[in-house]
Amino acid sequence: MTKGILITLEGPEGAGKTTILHKILPLLTQAGADILTTREPGGIRIAESIREIILAPENTAIDGKTELLLFAAARRQHLNEKVRPALAAGKIVMIDRFIDSSVAYQGYARGIKVADVEAINHFATDGLLPDLTLYFDVDTAVGLSRVMTGDREVNRLDLETQDMHQKVRAGYQAIAKANPERIVTIDASQAIDQVVAATLATLQTRFPEIFNGDF
Repeated sequence: MTKGILITLEGPEGAGKTTILHKILPLLTQAGADILTTREPGGIRIAESIREIILAPENTAIDGKTELLLFAAARRQHLNEKVRPALAAGKIVMIDRFIDSSVAYQGYARGIKVADVEAINHFATDGLLPDLTLYFDVDTAVGLSRVMTGDREVNRLDLETQDMHQKVRAGYQAIAKANPERIVTIDASQAIDQVVAATLATLQTRFPEIFNGDF
């Protein structure tokens, strides 16, 4: 394989995308796929430092535009240091969140013009888009309940109002509807095994030459 493949995982809080990624990775690796997994914001030292600023619960003074620019800065550095080299080496790169998160959170939910969010991210990424985006959709109340009763640390975005989280979900749904060739919606309200199966089936359908193992 001479060109890498970029796959992103998206979803509102509590959709379970990170859990799904952890569950499918060993299965895909056993089937022979050469995969690099990473996350946004983060994945490298500089971007992880920016992540701490963005998500710290005490940083309530951060407004939507500052948030957008911090995400874009972390994204740029992450792409330069980690993602682009892996793609150039022919790897499959799977990122937990990417540009669609900014459009959903800072665009649809924060009220910044979607065109402006897209323009800033186009500048930060030099126009790079995923080959496939898996959008894990879940009811807002269900997702937030999972976050508050789970074992991961609750961050600043988790603590936003339910109204904002509903806007995030609506934003994601609008993005998915507008990009049917790139984005596949998976019902994340199902049992975890069903979500894993749906995810693997989607990968096999989209990239049969790569994800052809017996999962």
